[in-house]
Amino acid sequence: MFPEIKLLGVTPEDVERVEGWLDDHEVNTLWYGVDEDQIPIHIGYSPHAIKSASEVDFDLTFQDESRKIFSIYTTDGSHIGEGQLVIEWPLLEAQLFLLVGRKDLWHHHYGSAALIKLLDHAYNGYKLHRVWVDVPEYNENALSMCQHLGFVVEGHLRGTHRKNGEWYDSLALGLLVEEYYRRRERLLSSPIN
Repeated sequence: MFPEIKLLGVTPEDVERVEGWLDDHEVNTLWYGVDEDQIPIHIGYSPHAIKSASEVDFDLTFQDESRKIFSIYTTDGSHIGEGQLVIEWPLLEAQLFLLVGRKDLWHHHYGSAALIKLLDHAYNGYKLHRVWVDVPEYNENALSMCQHLGFVVEGHLRGTHRKNGEWYDSLALGLLVEEYYRRRERLLSSPIN
């Protein structure tokens, strides 16, 4: 069985932890690297900048109906990562982003558990038809995880991820709601190797 996790609203303390994770070279190397000022790049918002934002701006960032941002917690209350669904409501689809910042939990199926929870939100909660991910070529573990959960390669994108001054290709992978439901029960009942 997969580890139990839950998706919660983002707090200022969660943003502090995300910033700390991204300050770790090993974490940001698999994520998006750093910008010209050596500040780690993050998708959807800058943890570095949002720390000093007003309460109104903080709420606008984390209560956007088209960008659902969740903190990922274990059931014992440990914050381990962040997930996002960037929703195109007219198309009933979302791009999914997932960061497990706790390196001690890498390769222990927390990413897969969080991905399943985010997909459940997308398909059950928001009634979406399709979820897709854009996985940079340098993150082979993320590619393997997505394919294991049923995502299908839909395209090769050239020069899409700029990291540390260099451009990298990526793969676009998609998962339709009916494909997910065909695999979900089998995934949840299969033993973890």
